[in-house]
Amino acid sequence: MSSADGANEAATGPGNGGHPTNGLSDTVHQRNRLGILTIAAEAERVEVAYLRDALELTAGNLSRHLAVLEEADLIQIERGYHGRRPKTWIRITQQGQTALTAEINALRELLQRHNRLGSASRPNGHER
Repeated sequence: MSSADGANEAATGPGNGGHPTNGLSDTVHQRNRLGILTIAAEAERVEVAYLRDALELTAGNLSRHLAVLEEADLIQIERGYHGRRPKTWIRITQQGQTALTAEINALRELLQRHNRLGSASRPNGHER
């Protein structure tokens, strides 16, 4: 998925007349990638080992999710050393922050819609 796809998905979501789920990004919404982005948004950079432990992922699984996010320009991967030990960190990009915000807004709209419709009593068998 290109970065343009993420922008297009955000444009069809809440506030544009579509159903709130239209605003969810397949790249961002996947549970582990959403976790990676939300953790990365909370800090300047995050060590990959921390992500692996916090999200309870294998190294290979985490690596694949990071590759998807990097290919979509949602994160940057930085390799270096801390002392003599090799380390890998990630940073959320501005585009990643924008995509995360759009995802959270779409989820918020979906919850609000569900709460509004769920609180209105509908007779059994009522269809839309």
